[in-house]
Amino acid sequence: MYQFDYHRAQTVAEAAELLAANDENKLLAGGQTLIPTLKQRLAMPATLVDIGNIADLNFIKAEGDAITIGAATKHADVASSPDVAKHLPALAHLAAHIGDPAVRNRGTIGGSLANNDPAADYPAAALGLDAKIHTNKRLIDADPYFTGMFETALEEDEIITEVTFPHPEKAAYVKFPNPASRYAMVGVFVAKTAIDIRVAVTGAGADGVFRVKEMEEALGANWSPDSVTGIKVPEDDLLSDLHGAADYRSHLVSVMAGRAVAATM
Repeated sequence: MYQFDYHRAQTVAEAAELLAANDENKLLAGGQTLIPTLKQRLAMPATLVDIGNIADLNFIKAEGDAITIGAATKHADVASSPDVAKHLPALAHLAAHIGDPAVRNRGTIGGSLANNDPAADYPAAALGLDAKIHTNKRLIDADPYFTGMFETALEEDEIITEVTFPHPEKAAYVKFPNPASRYAMVGVFVAKTAIDIRVAVTGAGADGVFRVKEMEEALGANWSPDSVTGIKVPEDDLLSDLHGAADYRSHLVSVMAGRAVAATM
């Protein structure tokens, strides 16, 4: 690793001040992406600002028709939460299948959404449920939040503080995981809420997580696996790598979407 300073922030305001002090400063939450990046000497921060122990960022609250989760909440805590299991079991299932136990007990929901890895699971849930992403500055809807592979609408000194998910009428997440990393080669989150129907895909898009509007329209007319399994996502905008070619991923999107819909029935 490169030499850097380390500071454990006690409040979000303190973390934001430290982050804004130098463009090279980086936030550390669970560290599941940042630490390997440092080890490979692909990042050279001046200061690591650790926000993992800020109490105000670690919580799960079920209020009204939504669940709000603090940005520093671990995947394992989401997976085991009685409130999440009751109101949003699809999210509990998603969290329980991220990586392995070591990853789930260190990684955080805020870190996952801020990093926006194209194969991460939480972006599919956020986009599929039209989550509201709260920061120290503003509230961002899911659609404009995800702007590309490893890219988001976050400003350089902006910190995710919490994420609000509505209670869906129906929802499910199914993924085809890479057998080594457990990242999604293709993961599909389907949801029917009081407002709309959404189908969000992770692991396949060349620009990261994306919605499949044709599947959403088909499910609006007939909520059944048959409505989506015959719909193919164009290969031009899909990833093609040693783990799977674009045509294979296109096929998997249809299959996983059908399985996700079936899981809600």
